[in-house]
Amino acid sequence: MRTQHPHRVSGISIFKVALLTGCALGAAGTAQAQVAETEQPTSVEDEALAADEIVVTGFRQSLEAAINLKRTSVGAIDAIVAEDIAKFPDQNLAESLQRIPGISITRDAGEGRAITVRGLSSQFTRVRVNGLETVATSTDGASANRDRAFDFNVFASELFSSIVVHKTAEASLDEGSLGAVVDLNTGNPLAAKAGFTAVGSAVVSYNDLSEYAGPRLAGLLSWRNDAGTFGVSLSAAYQKTQVLELGNNTVRWAQARFDSVNGTPCFQQSATNTAARPNSGGVYRPSAVCDQAALAFHPRIPRYGEVKHDRERLGITGSIQFAPTDMTKFSIDGLFSRFNSDRRERWGEVLFRSNERSIDVINPVYDSNNNMISGTFNDAWVRTEHYLRESTTEFYQVGGSWDQDLSDSFRFTLLGGISKSTADIPVETTIVFDDRDAQGYSYDYTDMKRPKLTFGTSVTDPGVFQLAEIRDRPSEIVNQFKTAQFRTEWDVTDGFTVKAGAMWRRFEFDTVAFTRDTAVCGNGGLDRVLGTITCSPTSLFGPTAVYGFPVTPQLSELFQLGKAGQPAGNTNAWLVPNLDTAAEFTRLYSRPLALDAGNNRGVQETTKGGYLQFDAKGDLFGLEYALNAGIRYVKTEQSSYGLVGTVEATIERSYDDWLPAANIAFFPTQNLIIRAAAAEVITRPTLGSLTPGGSADGFNFRVNSGNPFLEPFRATNYDLAIEWYFAPQALLSVAGFIKNVGSFTQSAAITEATFAQTGLPVSVLNPSSPAALNPALLSQPIWTLTTTVNGQGAKLKGVEIAAQIPFSAFTDGFFGNFGILANATFIDSSATFTLQGPAVAPGGALQPVTRRAALANVSKQSFNGTFYYDDGKFSARVMGTYRSRWHEGASGTGNVLEGFGSQFNLDASIRYKLTEWVEVSLEGNNLTDTYRYRFTDFDANRNYENNHFGRTFFLGARFKY
Repeated sequence: MRTQHPHRVSGISIFKVALLTGCALGAAGTAQAQVAETEQPTSVEDEALAADEIVVTGFRQSLEAAINLKRTSVGAIDAIVAEDIAKFPDQNLAESLQRIPGISITRDAGEGRAITVRGLSSQFTRVRVNGLETVATSTDGASANRDRAFDFNVFASELFSSIVVHKTAEASLDEGSLGAVVDLNTGNPLAAKAGFTAVGSAVVSYNDLSEYAGPRLAGLLSWRNDAGTFGVSLSAAYQKTQVLELGNNTVRWAQARFDSVNGTPCFQQSATNTAARPNSGGVYRPSAVCDQAALAFHPRIPRYGEVKHDRERLGITGSIQFAPTDMTKFSIDGLFSRFNSDRRERWGEVLFRSNERSIDVINPVYDSNNNMISGTFNDAWVRTEHYLRESTTEFYQVGGSWDQDLSDSFRFTLLGGISKSTADIPVETTIVFDDRDAQGYSYDYTDMKRPKLTFGTSVTDPGVFQLAEIRDRPSEIVNQFKTAQFRTEWDVTDGFTVKAGAMWRRFEFDTVAFTRDTAVCGNGGLDRVLGTITCSPTSLFGPTAVYGFPVTPQLSELFQLGKAGQPAGNTNAWLVPNLDTAAEFTRLYSRPLALDAGNNRGVQETTKGGYLQFDAKGDLFGLEYALNAGIRYVKTEQSSYGLVGTVEATIERSYDDWLPAANIAFFPTQNLIIRAAAAEVITRPTLGSLTPGGSADGFNFRVNSGNPFLEPFRATNYDLAIEWYFAPQALLSVAGFIKNVGSFTQSAAITEATFAQTGLPVSVLNPSSPAALNPALLSQPIWTLTTTVNGQGAKLKGVEIAAQIPFSAFTDGFFGNFGILANATFIDSSATFTLQGPAVAPGGALQPVTRRAALANVSKQSFNGTFYYDDGKFSARVMGTYRSRWHEGASGTGNVLEGFGSQFNLDASIRYKLTEWVEVSLEGNNLTDTYRYRFTDFDANRNYENNHFGRTFFLGARFKY
């Protein structure tokens, strides 16, 4: 099916015509005017790549180079060049980017993974490597990235010579971003000095929580002939780390009816028979204590544990450039990266989720946010888990360009390439031990961040447990890009240039996933010969049932919880499954793979179009200016597929967009710049939302279906900035921005129904989920059907303040070697969310609620500051970053908007040049060992998780030849 939007295809709006006409006439009218003193480079990227020559010339020179890029651009950009990237304790590119005003990062395993630009999350940012748009997908974290977001932790920062962030749109700039376009640039050998150049570094990193020391190595080799017509470069970076993530987790909070509260039974067999069978069945009997417990929120799976991250990162870049004449240049660039990540989790927990009916509550305590913050529980499902995910992300890109000057006034660039990112998870295994009739368990969440969890029965005795569940969920995600672009530039007169171009781009996203999940049922019902399951419904419930294999010392191992922020009295040791012996015992990897229907899907997206842009500079009534204005046309063709039941369905559609953009810079004085910009922009819907079909969650009784007919995010952006370059390397700036978003996508609950009414086969349910194990749940109208829809519009506005102040602007000598970099971003945003809120009757349905709140992933304030000293031989820096709390959107189980608490990170670096060619360094990352707090309800601030990752130190040396 194809959908069109005549109001966007039939013509250009009056606003667009006026914008383009006014800019074009203004440009033509001043074509013969005096050219501004600040010459604009051929492109921001070329200027950034030319900065390669300052790789080892000092931090202050790198700051000046970055300022020059910003100063000479008409649009709003920020940049970091190679010296700045390679000489700070940045574990990857995300951590380098967080120093740019308006950019915040999200962390995974203690290091940056994704960026947020001016309050818009990573899905609204497009990333180009050497001018070609691409996506890099890592598989670590709580879940793999199946979206357009770029995972920066795939790449080491040492591989890149510059990063340029375009914050305002241009007609000649690739579309697809409401936030920013980020250019990552690798080597440019023709910009280096003649002859042979070699740069290398060797660093040992040490994490004080994992107590692991690993190598971090990087090197660059380049050669250019004396004539400057031929150059080659090769760079590589390697890093191996081990990080521990220690803390607690709840897997959200929920409402549910318990078996009894303080001795009062909450169920009866019938209206006339008040004696219900304990722990199962019966009819709910209302009472004050039972109702209060049922309507309050309790943690679904309260637990402490450890997540161990073993990571290995390898990257290689290469570049060949040939310029036979001053008018011709050919470039071929290649990039390869491999990111191996093993994630191992060990948890000790109680499985309240879906098992509350069998649990007795004693002495519950409630707070003002309707949370059951403490209590003691009998017949509790004590569970310990051992989880392992082995994953590898491989990324490669090959691209080439031909730059040709046909005359002094006309030139073109032909650019093309391919990239592929494959995220492979061959092993994602969980083995579970259960004790389903534990007595005397208690939790205390009076301190939400540091709860006390105490097991009343032994959790170190194998005889207490049975091996109850085995899971394995291998999967693979593939992203591919093919790009071709043709760009032309014609200098019509001095100070007036016409740019036109065409582009074709194809993006393919495919994910495939399988499961080997199963529950071990009554009387050890796993048939080890046939590999099948035989279960009796009566064996699944009640404290006396036999539900799995008896645990032996050979199947288990003792886990000792380290420094997880737990209070005194917490239980800190428990048995977990021995993954290798338990997998062998159950023949897990011999079990046939079953298709995970919800994660077998894909999208092919083809975009084609072109642009026309006018660049001009001159003076207007004695005021110097530079501007660019134009329009970009793009047609998007999407074909998405997914499983609807057991049948693969494919949906096709297309739409068109006309995207005008204008940027203008005024120069009242040589050192003062006033910038303004306006543009219409789009971001295409997230990949996971576009595919047809659905996935079923048998744990939370939800069925989610995709929506291939989602409209893209469309917005109008406005920017205004004042920049004062009051001294060399110095800048004071203020920028304001407004983003009027026409609509944004959000999850919406359609209705509640029985599972049969969803039309999905039972085979899509996880075999170990309560719904799969208890067929009675399939016929109950408790299933929430959700999909993704285009919501109402939203508005985001904010202010960025930045200062780059070298003390040399005010004094000489020792104090002149100090300096400050600082920026602050303040954002106000508002959007309407339609969500599922708490139930109002015990055991009743969740209620729809409408909530007005900030846009997802938007922090109201973020700050970044660096205090540095650099005398050319000795340098030192301290950097702090702060981000206020933010939500990520819809939560679940009646919670409203989940997200993260405020975060602060402190890093430092000391460097000393032993000779002109050798430099030693000592650096530290996350020196305050900041905890990451995640909440599951914005108002109630219910704990989702609270964990920390330790401090990381780097000791190394840098060499240059």
